[in-house]
Amino acid sequence: MRAVVQRVRWGRVSVAGKKLGEIGPGLVVLLGVGQGDDAHATSLLARKIAELRIFADAEDKMNRSLLEVGGSALVISQFTLHSDVKKGRRPYFGAAAAPEEARPLVDQFVRDLSSHGVAVQTGAFGAMMDVELLNEGPVTLVLDTKDWLPDTGPDKIEPK
Repeated sequence: MRAVVQRVRWGRVSVAGKKLGEIGPGLVVLLGVGQGDDAHATSLLARKIAELRIFADAEDKMNRSLLEVGGSALVISQFTLHSDVKKGRRPYFGAAAAPEEARPLVDQFVRDLSSHGVAVQTGAFGAMMDVELLNEGPVTLVLDTKDWLPDTGPDKIEPK
């Protein structure tokens, strides 16, 4: 699993002009499920994100987690995080999990993150969404469970 995590003052997602989710201070998580990802990966990633110390403490140092500041998370499924642009000009998405495999893992990730005490809002799986946010810092991190689970993940999938 791959995630782009952005510390935000606020974030919102809508489809066709209808707002689906909105948060105040917290994290916008763009989440990509790759081939080979599983429930263990969702659990690891959810815990890592809930406990990342990327919020300012009283001395303005990044020492506080999402849990410690009482922030929320806006989780947006984004298969394009598993794109390969090594060849040509059109991205190859073969390392992304198929929708029928990815959807249950996105749902599991949301449940896992919620189980840590994080209030979570989501977009609509597979929909064309408008995502708005005000990045604070800016603080943006890229996390990939293959860094913790080296024998799995999309890096094992060869482009066709």
